[in-house]
Amino acid sequence: MTVVVKIGGARAVDPEGALADVASLIEDGEDVVLTHGGSTAVDETLEALGQEPTYVETPGGVVGRFTDEETMDVFKMVMPGKLNTDLVESLQNEGVDAVGLSGTDGKLLEGKRKSAVRVKEDGKKKIKRGDHSGTIESVNADLLETVLAGGYTPVVSVPVLGQEKDGEYTAVNADADRAAAAIAGALEADLVVLTDVSGIYEDPDDESTKIDSAATPAAFEAVEEAAEGFMTKKVMAAEEALESGAASVTVATANADDPITSALAGEGTTLEPGVLDTETEVTQ
Repeated sequence: MTVVVKIGGARAVDPEGALADVASLIEDGEDVVLTHGGSTAVDETLEALGQEPTYVETPGGVVGRFTDEETMDVFKMVMPGKLNTDLVESLQNEGVDAVGLSGTDGKLLEGKRKSAVRVKEDGKKKIKRGDHSGTIESVNADLLETVLAGGYTPVVSVPVLGQEKDGEYTAVNADADRAAAAIAGALEADLVVLTDVSGIYEDPDDESTKIDSAATPAAFEAVEEAAEGFMTKKVMAAEEALESGAASVTVATANADDPITSALAGEGTTLEPGVLDTETEVTQ
């Protein structure tokens, strides 16, 4: 079994337990691909450099980062630089032979650059140009499988390789949850998304309303209705993962003992391929 783990980048997420759990899973013979976010670290670095992070809302109501050229430079510095290196270092100290990769390495994560995005400002739809982001269209699964077969554990971060209209490539930002989803789909793996809450709640302010699982389209609709804020993107990513071939997706807390093992055992909100409707369901 292959497990793709995404460690969230929120300040409240402590990766220590997850990294120890990665070591345990590998010792038990599992293949693990670790991915990570880092929006908080990027924002803090931008602010330290005297720049203001910019977030925009799409016409569909999803809030995301607007990545201009200066922000992209900070992404390159923080994501495959400090954050990825710190995780690789920590895994080495856990006895895991980890290898840091960005989406640009070996065309690991590739897509098209979106130089302009549709946004909603003051109730009006607008086009905002100068964006350095992209949507992942392909995953070099052979690269990951080669690394895993060699006994190494990949630690993957954005940016990804975006193709311009003239055919040239450039590094662009992409959502880390969706990057993890694309990888899980390409490897037909179980995806564990670790964040600072224990799952998806019917009432976002009440942990006791956690949804344990969803295995039908109707159950998934309830999950979509419950998701708010940052959880909206995670649910979107989960659907993309299942559509592209992932075995399951679990959203769970990183701040627990053995958080990955616990998530795979049902401690979180688990979404199964059955949540796909008949038109999009992937044959497993």
